[in-house]
Amino acid sequence: MEHIYLDHNATTPVRTEVLQAMLPFYGPEFGNPSSIHSLGREARRAVEGSREKLAAALNCDPAEVVFTGSGTESDNQAIKGAVFANRAKGDHIITTKIEHHAVLHTFEYLQKYFNIRTTFLGVDRYGLVDPEELKRSINGQTILVSVMQANNEVGTIQPLAELAGICRENKVLFHSDAVQAFGKLETDVNELGVDLLSLSAHKIYGPKGSGALYVKKGTRLHPLIHGGGHEKNRRAGTENVAGIAGLGAAAELAAGERLFQQGHLTALRERLWQGIEKNIPSVRRNGHPRNSLPGTLNVSFEYIEGEGILLSLDMKGIAASSGSACTSGSLEPSHVLAAMGVPTEIAQGSLRFSLGRDNTEEQVDYTVKVLAQAVARLREMSPIAPRTSCGLEGKSS
Repeated sequence: MEHIYLDHNATTPVRTEVLQAMLPFYGPEFGNPSSIHSLGREARRAVEGSREKLAAALNCDPAEVVFTGSGTESDNQAIKGAVFANRAKGDHIITTKIEHHAVLHTFEYLQKYFNIRTTFLGVDRYGLVDPEELKRSINGQTILVSVMQANNEVGTIQPLAELAGICRENKVLFHSDAVQAFGKLETDVNELGVDLLSLSAHKIYGPKGSGALYVKKGTRLHPLIHGGGHEKNRRAGTENVAGIAGLGAAAELAAGERLFQQGHLTALRERLWQGIEKNIPSVRRNGHPRNSLPGTLNVSFEYIEGEGILLSLDMKGIAASSGSACTSGSLEPSHVLAAMGVPTEIAQGSLRFSLGRDNTEEQVDYTVKVLAQAVARLREMSPIAPRTSCGLEGKSS
């Protein structure tokens, strides 16, 4: 049975080229990059070489790149670090209701244990933040605003440059979680106007356990981890040389292929949606239909629950998800869909398909076929499904 992987927003397979870049540092080039002997110097060259590759992808100075252990750590470092370093200015921070939990839970932590006042901005039915609401929310005590570049569940891309410009006018730091966007969208930090930006390796065919944080020169930031002078005193701990080498290689490859992959993935995404819309009644597309990540499609199937569909797909070798992989064990409906105004009973029947570089039109067509059969079967067993919604005829909502 062929396995079709449509869950690339959760993680991606490590590319052969990336693995080859990593392997020497698990073998003969095992040195500590802080050591001054030749093995250490070789490891240091690898770390700094990857820093330069990331800087090129972000259009920043290599000194502005800090290596971390994950995108989650990068988010925590940016948010907590900025708040702790700038408490003299105020006690107010702003984010959105649709952020990844790495951001939301960090905001809630600061609110609960440090009495930091927090504002959670709403979004419209497409998942977009209103810049005017951001303007109204900023006050003289605001330290930081954090808005993701693109949503991991529905793919909606935020007007980041406009939001960052509002913060710059008000002398407020601006952070963006770009974990899902980096490598798929343009992430020129100068054009975006961000002060802090988080990214991760395993979303771009790199290794898990490797991430980075862009920190604009002059941005005050407290370290989260203490114990050494690594990363110019910004993140203590011996660097994960192999992981960093993998991140650098993955970033370089992604940057070189980005425009081609945007076209490829957008075409596959639209083919998948058109197939679903044509063959399955009572479906709803979530997120912005155009201003969205190239390979991300979130669809609600009315009258049934997403878990049943996922299990049916999995039995046929198709891997998808019901939302963020970090909350896959939760029985609660997606906080992203809830913020967008999707009714709970519809949100619970939602799936996220996230396509990747190796997916094909044939795989998409097969997925539509299996999906239509699974939905029809599950609706036949559903006590709330109208009989007209069980077949393959009808219109989507």
